[in-house]
Amino acid sequence: MEYAFLGGPGAGATLRLDYRAFAYAGKFVVGAPGKAALRTPDGSPAVPEWEPDATLPPTVDASEFDDDVVAAVSFSPDRTDPDCCRLRYVTVHVARRGEGLGPRLIDRTVSRLAADEYDRVKIAVNNPFAYAALYKCGFAYTGERTGIAELELARPAAEPAVKGGGGGESDIAGDRYREGLRAFRDGDRDLDPVEREFIAARLGDGG
Repeated sequence: MEYAFLGGPGAGATLRLDYRAFAYAGKFVVGAPGKAALRTPDGSPAVPEWEPDATLPPTVDASEFDDDVVAAVSFSPDRTDPDCCRLRYVTVHVARRGEGLGPRLIDRTVSRLAADEYDRVKIAVNNPFAYAALYKCGFAYTGERTGIAELELARPAAEPAVKGGGGGESDIAGDRYREGLRAFRDGDRDLDPVEREFIAARLGDGG
């Protein structure tokens, strides 16, 4: 896979993703946000062996999908802070999830946003799996919530937020990480058993 920066905010870049394979597929046909993707270098199908569970309606032509894409992200400036860019939607092909492609795409995109002179990058996540993956990309919980059951994460564009694992500041970062996990655990949204098990394992002592 190669990284492709398809265009910054306002450039009009669009992607036509197969909604059977990608969450948020409809958000990528909107031209206003910037977009980047991981895709095959030669335009060949990203997951040629994948068989969808559902057939397309007669009004949808499968040949119009950008089937060389395996992961995509959209982003736009924060409405109240022009020095901050928000990652709006991140999606990975259903057959390639769990391979670390989302974090790889986000790392490259954050580096590009730093080069474009954004100071900070933010993203809101609504599940503990995305939350943990974003921490690996250098994001940290801000303590703020946005939308429905979403936690806000942020990092400087040019370098990761402080991560846990040692002493001093890293202990503080570890506390922030656990704070976010507890926010999911104790929030209004009913978690499924897999999410609860994931959180409990990472809190260790149950919170």
